[in-house]
Amino acid sequence: MIPFSMRALTTRTLSTGALALAVSVPAAAAAVVAPEAVAALHAQTRTDLDASMRGEAYAYATYSLFADRARAKGLPSVRQLFQRTAKVELGEHFAEEAKLSGLAGSDAANLQAALKGEEYESHSMYPTFARQARQDGDSAAANLFEEIAKDEAGHHAAFAKALEVVRTGKGTIPAPPGVQPVTVREGAPKVRAARTKQNLDTALHGEAMASAKYTQFAKAAAAHGNQALARLFTGTADVERREHFAGEAQLAGVVGSARKNLTTAVNGEQYESRIMYPTYARQAKAAGDAKAAELFAHNAKDEAGHARAFGNARNQLH
Repeated sequence: MIPFSMRALTTRTLSTGALALAVSVPAAAAAVVAPEAVAALHAQTRTDLDASMRGEAYAYATYSLFADRARAKGLPSVRQLFQRTAKVELGEHFAEEAKLSGLAGSDAANLQAALKGEEYESHSMYPTFARQARQDGDSAAANLFEEIAKDEAGHHAAFAKALEVVRTGKGTIPAPPGVQPVTVREGAPKVRAARTKQNLDTALHGEAMASAKYTQFAKAAAAHGNQALARLFTGTADVERREHFAGEAQLAGVVGSARKNLTTAVNGEQYESRIMYPTYARQAKAAGDAKAAELFAHNAKDEAGHARAFGNARNQLH
């Protein structure tokens, strides 16, 4: 995967190629909510969990794009490899780290967390990025940031309505938003300013994290018996990844040739398996967070296997 803590590496890749409301939670949600684990975690472990979740979310979204590109280029084995690995990054690594960190809670708490993120993005982050991109002459990025800010404002309104329904038991959960998928083609970045590239990197990681987080919130809502809310979270996650993340990835030049995409994956997986996860495991063990240390060590082994698989696939390219 390409971890959030590798911001410098990610930026170079672009150049070349963001609470609680106590309510009763059914026993069925116990697998999703782990507040006692969160309370017991050392501060450094929580920080490392957050960084690793952001990296896993980014890897899932990026590998999904790499898989799409491999399909378009007639490389089924490469497509399948990226798809399988993306599934592990989100469905296993991110999900287990999210469970340990207590990412998902009650439906009301999850909606409040979503509201905070959407408010920040729609009122502060994206308007700022748009203004800066326009100042720097990157009009395409400015236009995209402005469009996404409007989308996030819509997400905020839908989540606010959903929270009212959850709190009062009256009304109807809004329908999920429609998604307009963006097809990302390989190519160089379509922005010039270093500031725009950095803002795109921040936005890409934010959209990937939002999509993965909402996927967990959807699972929690389904476990709580609230299928309408689960659909709202799932649909919003889809927009964040397939529309916002993809549109930003196109401008940032995230997708390259099959060989370049595989090299990007190898570099990220090697960093995770050799440096990041082993470091996190040692820190968690020293802090007495045995479960976290075990999870980090397990993920390090997985990522080493991913690195080998991506390297082998690259060697087989003609």
